[in-house]
Amino acid sequence: MDQKQLDLMKNGKGFIAALDQSGGSTPGALEGYGIAEDEYKTDEEMFDLIHAMRTRVITSPSFSSEHILGSILFKHTMNNKMEGKYTADYLWEEKGILPILKVDEGKEEKENGVQLMKKMVELDDLLAEATEYNIFGTKMRSVIHSANPQGIKEIAAQQFEYGKKIYDAGFIPILEPEVNIHSEDKAESEKILKEEIMKLLKDLDDEKFMFKLSIPSEADFYKEVIEHPNVVRVVALSGGYSQKDAVDKLAENHNMIASFSRALLQDLHVDQSDKEFDNVLKDAVVKIYEASIT
Repeated sequence: MDQKQLDLMKNGKGFIAALDQSGGSTPGALEGYGIAEDEYKTDEEMFDLIHAMRTRVITSPSFSSEHILGSILFKHTMNNKMEGKYTADYLWEEKGILPILKVDEGKEEKENGVQLMKKMVELDDLLAEATEYNIFGTKMRSVIHSANPQGIKEIAAQQFEYGKKIYDAGFIPILEPEVNIHSEDKAESEKILKEEIMKLLKDLDDEKFMFKLSIPSEADFYKEVIEHPNVVRVVALSGGYSQKDAVDKLAENHNMIASFSRALLQDLHVDQSDKEFDNVLKDAVVKIYEASIT
């Protein structure tokens, strides 16, 4: 593990750009960018289009280490190049931005009010590949839909189990037990989740984790998690909030930084000129950055 990179993630000012839409969410991301589903016929064409979009974002002058600490990538993005370099190397060597890889293999069907991650049967191979591609950290997502104590306990335990394995392989894992922002008992789910997280943090040795959590219903609710010695950083997902709502809510939570996807990319369009594109991206980046340094 690179100490310089770890220090940057722990102490640097900025946020994480989430550019890791996978097979299921890629059509929606492309549609938001102005590319309809009838404009491509195969998965290969779809992934080529999303890589072109991500390349345009990452190579933009507005996407820089002045405001951005890290970027979460999908495996296809890791395996491909930008301006002649593999994406992770381009991010770190050209931009000074930490490359992070999405490693989960999707979610199970809902049970006990939650969606656990599917068993990661390819994790060992993926982590070996990530080492070759100079990846700094990983991210994995599961979802809490209701305040079911048993389901939330299982979510937290699964995230920590995989987190330990990923840390032992030389990466900083981002654990993402997302709480659905539309849940009727969101605040109660957050209370149960925090209790489980704090309980499991007590059992860690020297492992270092990050957490990607829904912006809480109560400001500064995750203060104890943020301050825990085994926690490198706590980042927030936008979870379907508009950019304005996500930024406003995040600004109320001190020392919690953004890891936004939709709220970062929502106003970008394939038909914008490079100047327009860069200006729109810069506006989003600055707003998200400012909310992340409160």
